[in-house]
Amino acid sequence: MWRAVALTLFPGMFPGPLGESLAGKALKEGVWSLEAVDIRRFAKDRHGTVDDAPFGGGAGMVMKPDVLSAAIEAVARPGVPKVLLSPRGAPFTQARGRELAQGPGVVLVCGRFEGVDERVIEAQALEEISVGDFVLAGGEIAAMAMMDCCVRLLPGVMGEPLSGNEESFEDGLLEYPHYTRPASWVGPDGTERRVPEILVSGHHGKVAEWRRRQQEEITRRRRPDLWVQRTARTNEEK
Repeated sequence: MWRAVALTLFPGMFPGPLGESLAGKALKEGVWSLEAVDIRRFAKDRHGTVDDAPFGGGAGMVMKPDVLSAAIEAVARPGVPKVLLSPRGAPFTQARGRELAQGPGVVLVCGRFEGVDERVIEAQALEEISVGDFVLAGGEIAAMAMMDCCVRLLPGVMGEPLSGNEESFEDGLLEYPHYTRPASWVGPDGTERRVPEILVSGHHGKVAEWRRRQQEEITRRRRPDLWVQRTARTNEEK
């Protein structure tokens, strides 16, 4: 069983959306497990103090190293990655999500306040990961996003095993456009929009070719950074 542990000051936030849809169904069926551990349990005083003012001055508070490290020690297991959700971390990717999903699970440290004492990051060898170039009030929502990515990649969670192979970021490309019935649809602007003829042609080879071209064009236009990376990788392989 794939096991996720979230270290947080707000355990009531979990499972949240992870208790619904595919992730929720898999959670109920025992495909994966989720434990939300309250960091305050490891505070050393009766007030449950988990933060203090930063050395050197400055705004905000910092999570205490002794408290947070004790919480991590309590849930850590050999071979299980320990991740700190942080805006300064490496960008989370589909590839990293797939790697985590293939392992035994993950420990996710949800920071709060101004940040976490740097000594904990070093001593616990925490992998810092960011879900985007923006700042949240805490790491809980970011942790849920990571878990959702990983859980849907677990065997048996998605109804069609091949459905994940053509999604955005697989093979370094964004996903192609999707269409369904009706074949002709008039939108609120009064314009009739039809499904591309190739998709109703029944020619699977041409459909696959069209979809690939769409992926490449969308990626070039919307995510030139991904396109540059993919082009460089393709040239290296050649």
